[in-house]
Amino acid sequence: MNEVIRAILERRSIRKFKPDLPPKEMLDQIIEAGLYAASGRGQQKPIIVAITNKQLRDRMSKDNLAILGGDRDSDPFYGAPAVLVVLAPKDWYNRVYDGSLVMGNMMLAAHALGLGSIWIHRAREEFETDYYKGILKDLGIEGEWEGIGHCCVGYMDCELPKPVPRKSNRVYYID
Repeated sequence: MNEVIRAILERRSIRKFKPDLPPKEMLDQIIEAGLYAASGRGQQKPIIVAITNKQLRDRMSKDNLAILGGDRDSDPFYGAPAVLVVLAPKDWYNRVYDGSLVMGNMMLAAHALGLGSIWIHRAREEFETDYYKGILKDLGIEGEWEGIGHCCVGYMDCELPKPVPRKSNRVYYID
């Protein structure tokens, strides 16, 4: 089987990570795969903010949990030490689609490198707050941005989950 198709069929969302941060070289490969995602009119509008600083990662986890309204002792990032946040300009009509392709590419790349990943929502709500807008400003990122998702990445601390059976009647051919 083709290795790309194998990665697509085998990749799963991981919900338990080791605390060890993957090397920057691996994260850079994942990010590069995201940057090569297809985009509307080839505009390449989405950006990625790579968060490996533990204090900021933990703050973001707590803020994400507050938005979710979850249990105070849980971690919506499942212990993943790296959070790759995908954002896109609020005025770009294709922002969610383009950003989603970036997320998908990064999750496949993480799997191909032997790492686990999971897509966590609520980046949109986070980056509507002054705190996270301030982080973007500190990075020199101007304009209005919408958070598309968090690609949480790290070493798996579990077995690769078994696939859920695919639902039937989802493909229709017109010959």
